[in-house]
Amino acid sequence: MKTNASKTICGLLVLVSLTIISCKNTAAKDSETLANADRYYSSLSIKEGRNAAFLAMFDSAGVMLGSNRPPVEGYKAISKLLMSHSDSTYTLTWEPMFAKVSKSGELGYTYGTYKLTDRASGKQTGDGTYTTVWHKNANGEWKAMLDTGNEGLK
Repeated sequence: MKTNASKTICGLLVLVSLTIISCKNTAAKDSETLANADRYYSSLSIKEGRNAAFLAMFDSAGVMLGSNRPPVEGYKAISKLLMSHSDSTYTLTWEPMFAKVSKSGELGYTYGTYKLTDRASGKQTGDGTYTTVWHKNANGEWKAMLDTGNEGLK
């Protein structure tokens, strides 16, 4: 009888341990998937420009924060703002330094650094930090709900 109880307890401990390890692996995979989505939008910015990348990145209810202006709320308002400024003379790229996804797997955030590069000369003309809050939409795609950045790394 004691042997059966010991086997049952050992079996439960193994099951609990495997569940904990599995949850940690899932959280790490979810965070890496989010970081890769963030990187994808940066690569889109290189190929198609910042405006196209941001428009692809934002959710319909997204909010963009920026210096010296009130929050820009909603896809239409973000689109109107972006399209009023040409992105043809520079390239914006960014790299996440950290990504975290909620236990539910539906919300997350990234933060990292960005660079502005003059297209004609190839020289870096600006840099800074950013953070983006993301949610996973009904299609399983990560979309930005809130994005903001700060100029300068010095």
